[in-house]
Amino acid sequence: MSGRPRGWMALLSVVGGIGAVLSVPQIAWGHCDTIDGPVVAAAKQALEKGEVTPVLKWVKRDQETEIREAFKKTMAVRTKAADARELADMYLFETLVGIHRAGEGAPHTGLKPAGTDAGPAVVGSDKALDSDSVDGLVKLVTDAVAAGIRERFAKASETKKHANESVESGREFVEAYVQFVHYVERLCTHATTKHVHHDEAAEAAPEHQHAKRE
Repeated sequence: MSGRPRGWMALLSVVGGIGAVLSVPQIAWGHCDTIDGPVVAAAKQALEKGEVTPVLKWVKRDQETEIREAFKKTMAVRTKAADARELADMYLFETLVGIHRAGEGAPHTGLKPAGTDAGPAVVGSDKALDSDSVDGLVKLVTDAVAAGIRERFAKASETKKHANESVESGREFVEAYVQFVHYVERLCTHATTKHVHHDEAAEAAPEHQHAKRE
């Protein structure tokens, strides 16, 4: 190991075992914690330029110092040994994405491989920005919301017809009624809220509520 540059072992210990996900032919717009996502894309651009500026927009002002230090370490290692380049780059990617996620108040469990399904909302949002048109995204969301409302309305409406037949029938109606009203209430609340964090958005998502009901 005498021929290794300083910092090699530290980087190796952080990113060991995850270098395989670097086999990405081209960066695509995607989720922020995937190897083909926009945060890693910015990091690759920064490394190509040898300039940290492209990644700073992805972190808060008080997190800049940590990113600058990680970038400096990565540049020092990747320029001294060809076999250290991928590990050094991955060290920066993991550090950057982790700090970005922390700034959002979202958990980070490691970079996900390229091609990881980010879900229709994220994919639709990215496509909207790429095409400079939000029409498709609006339709996607409104269709999902409409289906969610109709499903819960149908259940509440049907059980209401039998609500007075027995205590159990009444309870079935109340359960359906509460789910229906709270679902619509959450949708309206989030639709009129200026900023929503990851965890709050997950709570309001139709698929989350469906899974919770199950």
